[in-house]
Amino acid sequence: MIKIISVGTIKDKYFLQACEEYKKRLSRWVKIEEIEIKEEDENKYSNIENILEKEADRILKYIKEDEFIIVCDINGIEFSSEEFSEILRKNINSSKDITFIIGSSNGLSNKIKRRADLLLSFSRLTFPHQLFRVLLYEQIYRGLSIIYGTKYHK
Repeated sequence: MIKIISVGTIKDKYFLQACEEYKKRLSRWVKIEEIEIKEEDENKYSNIENILEKEADRILKYIKEDEFIIVCDINGIEFSSEEFSEILRKNINSSKDITFIIGSSNGLSNKIKRRADLLLSFSRLTFPHQLFRVLLYEQIYRGLSIIYGTKYHK
């Protein structure tokens, strides 16, 4: 199973449709679970760290001990699509569930980053939250396409 935990929601219909399309394509290979964590109201807290800690506590409720946790972080490691597919293959073959975590525009608590098995960066560029989720789905689909030998990845 692949789980995507994301702080914040997708509001734009076209991003939502793109995610749904990739989830449909992925369903032939893997079960997908998507969990949206409500973003904390910045006006309720004195600093960003307090916000991130509250969000982290809610994220951790959805993580099991034996999952392979990949945190999407701009300071993480960048991989080629082939290298990324190898990470997916290795965990799927060992029957480990893979959980991706996407933070809010404020990022993620260090508590979450320390729990990660891998900090993954797609780029040093900053992407809108909604678009990034589509990019993540696309890369998971591309990675599994490489594993299963379809013609999607060239």
